[in-house]
Amino acid sequence: MARPILLVKSGGEAAMPEWQGLFAEMAPGVEVRWWDDPAVDPAAVRYVLVWDPEPGRLAKLPNLRVIFGSGAGVDFIASDPDLPRHVPLVRMATPGAAQRMGEFVTWAVLSLLKGARRIGIAQSERRWDYFEPELTAPETTIGIMGLGHMGEAAARMLQGIGFPVIGWSRTRKDLPGVRSFVGEAERDAFLAATRILVCLLPATPETRHILAAPLLGRLPMGAGLINVGRGSQQRVEDILAALDSGRLSGAVLDVFEQEPLPADHPAWAHPKLLVTPHLASLPPRSERAAHVARLIAAHERGEALPNTYDHSRGY
Repeated sequence: MARPILLVKSGGEAAMPEWQGLFAEMAPGVEVRWWDDPAVDPAAVRYVLVWDPEPGRLAKLPNLRVIFGSGAGVDFIASDPDLPRHVPLVRMATPGAAQRMGEFVTWAVLSLLKGARRIGIAQSERRWDYFEPELTAPETTIGIMGLGHMGEAAARMLQGIGFPVIGWSRTRKDLPGVRSFVGEAERDAFLAATRILVCLLPATPETRHILAAPLLGRLPMGAGLINVGRGSQQRVEDILAALDSGRLSGAVLDVFEQEPLPADHPAWAHPKLLVTPHLASLPPRSERAAHVARLIAAHERGEALPNTYDHSRGY
């Protein structure tokens, strides 16, 4: 019997030797081929590992069994109007991804607390800019929007160095030491108590452009903002205006609606904004390949798949 085919579209064609080598070790019963390999029979493809497949392409694979997203977000996959919704869409939710996200959020929070952007600008100008950061961790409440497995990891790490942490989500959460706020009725109280806001929400119609002037205006004056959720959740022009007015004292943005961020975008040069290139939590290919290999084996045994995308909820 022919081996099942896994098509890969992640990292470009240049990444294929690495993907093939990893799966040869971890899932030798699976044949790994490049997304645009003309020799592949579409009917022979059972699995795909993709980030941004062109719309309509997945619908042309008649025997597709599972779609694996190569990142935590599956926005570019789920937005395909011709997506075969009967095929499970599995998000890349590895323990390593949660660890990396927690580390990144902790770094971003400390960068805002200690003035990292100001320090970096002064160094680039060879200018000795002495200042004294005002607050310490125990005096700085971190509000996390979205308390899934990545939000939980971030909360634990932040608590470990003394930050009080609160959370806002769709349903009530029970995390040690984290006060849980739920839904629209409790959002303003959550924002009012937040000194640095961290967005880890999924991309849904309800969260589109949530990080805009109306929400930012409900934070305490001089609050900080970190977006490691989705680029679609922010209005960058509103964030820049809030930084200019002092409503926000600083921000770290890892995601944007257009990526890569254009070189002429004003976000690059803002003195209170740290721009990072969507690198908060992507695990290395070895970890992702091992994860997908385990899930393919589980699926072949008839087992249920974890972290499947719910089209009705949008995450």
